[in-house]
Amino acid sequence: MSHILLVEDDPRISAFIIKGLKSSGYAATHEENGKVAYAVAKAVEFDLIILDIGLPGIDGFTLMQKLRAEGITTPIIMLTARDSVSDTVQGLESGANDYMTKPFQFAELLARIRLRLADRSPGSDAAAYVLQAGDLSLDLRTREVQTAGAPVELTSREFALLETFLRHHNQVLSREQLLGMVWGMDFDPNSNIVDVYIRALRKKIGEGRIVTVRGTGYKFQ
Repeated sequence: MSHILLVEDDPRISAFIIKGLKSSGYAATHEENGKVAYAVAKAVEFDLIILDIGLPGIDGFTLMQKLRAEGITTPIIMLTARDSVSDTVQGLESGANDYMTKPFQFAELLARIRLRLADRSPGSDAAAYVLQAGDLSLDLRTREVQTAGAPVELTSREFALLETFLRHHNQVLSREQLLGMVWGMDFDPNSNIVDVYIRALRKKIGEGRIVTVRGTGYKFQ
């Protein structure tokens, strides 16, 4: 199980991310203070770090520069409310592997996490980025989906939902599990958002691929 360090001082955002990470099968450690996070990142070998820029103690740019100076090469995804080109350049030149501007969808963050972890895997190649089930394929890098060699256009949320099913092939997933893995947050229990997206996905990839397990959830087969 991959272990991710989240450094974020906004309690609402951190709770949202931590819940989504755990629902997606990752171990997660959360720190709010930049100085504390620096010490923790030096003491524990994490697989990936999600790092906010505006932090108490020391800011995210400084924290990242110090980690890189220590020879720590752990992939870092930076989160910030800033959206200027100069901040993006500064983050990437300071050693970030990726950069996301708030607000963001958890599904996109999750996709970026999986790509960075795949990059870090020994001997990873193009095949490591492709999820396959019969004649259906999903490429994590290009975001392309094909069925029987024909391209399928999906929204970002549909893509994340299909990726989740492919990673849990033949496993029954409840609506609550899907909400946690794809949306990363709670919805009104009376909401039918999962059902709506599954109906849309079925129309695009084939009605028989996603099976309803009555009273339990859904299964990709």
